[in-house]
Amino acid sequence: MSVSTDKQDIRPSPCQEDAGWELQGIVASLRDARRDWRSRSGRLREVGGAREFPSVEEIRGIVNMLCGALFPMRLGPLDLHEDNEDAYVQLTLANAMRQLERQVLLELSYLARQRHAPCEELAHQAHHVARKFAASLPEVRRMIDTDVIAAYQGDPAARSVDEVLLSYPGVKAIIHHRLAHVLYSLDAPLVARIIAEIAHADTGIDIHPGARIGGSFFIDHGTGVVIGETTIIGERVRLYQAVTLGAKRFPATPDGALKKGLPRHPILEDDVVVYAGATVLGRITVGRASVIGGNVWLTHSVPPGSNITQATAINAESDGARRE
Repeated sequence: MSVSTDKQDIRPSPCQEDAGWELQGIVASLRDARRDWRSRSGRLREVGGAREFPSVEEIRGIVNMLCGALFPMRLGPLDLHEDNEDAYVQLTLANAMRQLERQVLLELSYLARQRHAPCEELAHQAHHVARKFAASLPEVRRMIDTDVIAAYQGDPAARSVDEVLLSYPGVKAIIHHRLAHVLYSLDAPLVARIIAEIAHADTGIDIHPGARIGGSFFIDHGTGVVIGETTIIGERVRLYQAVTLGAKRFPATPDGALKKGLPRHPILEDDVVVYAGATVLGRITVGRASVIGGNVWLTHSVPPGSNITQATAINAESDGARRE
C-alpha cells in the first residue's frame, strides 16, 4: 500500500552543481552501492519509488505533544492557563493521534511489503492501533505519576516533584518507555523502538520497548543503563547509573542466525535495588527486596532478601563452577 506524500523538486540548482568535487562519479558509485544492497536483500527497488518508512523527527514531535498532553502545566506551552487545560489537551491529542496513525500506517505498509502480505486493511489497522493507544493514556499518566513520586522520594537531592519531572533523565526515559511499551504491545514495534531510541539519545538510558516495568520505578543518574527486551521488573525497583540487565548468551539457529524473542533477560522482583555498574545477565530471578551492590557481575538467581556484593558474587560463581 502506498502512502501519498507531497512531491518536492530536489533537482540541484546551478550553484549546487559539481563545483570541482567530481560529484557525478560519487553519485554513481553510491547508486551502485544502493543497488547492490537491495539486490542482496531481495529489494530491487522501493515500492512506488518513494521513501515509505516512519520518520524519527515526526515521531519526536508526536512524543513532545504527548508529553504536553500528559502534563500540560509542566510540559505544555509556556502561556497555557489551567482554565484552558482540557481544550489544549484535546487539540494536542487530536494532532498527535492523527500523526501517530500515519506513522503506524507507514510501519504496517513496510511490514506488508516485507512479507508480501495484502494491504487492503492497513489503514483500518493503523486507526485501531492509534485508538487503543489513545485509550491507554490515562493509565499511562497514572503509572508515570508513581515513577515521579518514586524519584522524588528516592533522591534526597530532589526538592520537588516538579524538579524531578522537568529535569531528571531517568524520568524522561521512563515516560518514553511507558508510551513505547504500549505501542510495542499493539504490534507497532518499529515506531516503539524509535521512541525508545529518542530517549536513549537524549538521556543515555537504553530501555527496549518490550521490557515490562512495574510502577514506582526509579533510575537515579541513569547514564549507561541498559534494559533488555525480555526484562521483567516488579514494583518499586531502583537502578543506578551504568546498570545492565542483559542477556548471558544468544542461542542461534542451525544456519547461524540468532533466535528472536526468547526470554533471555533478568526478572527483578518487587523492591529490588541495583547499584551503579552492576551487570545482571540471563533469565535469572533477583528475589524480592534484594540489594545488588556496585560493579557486581551476577549470572545466577538469588533468593528474596539477598545482599550481593562483589565478594559474594565471586564466591557463588566459584561454587557453581566446582559443582559443574
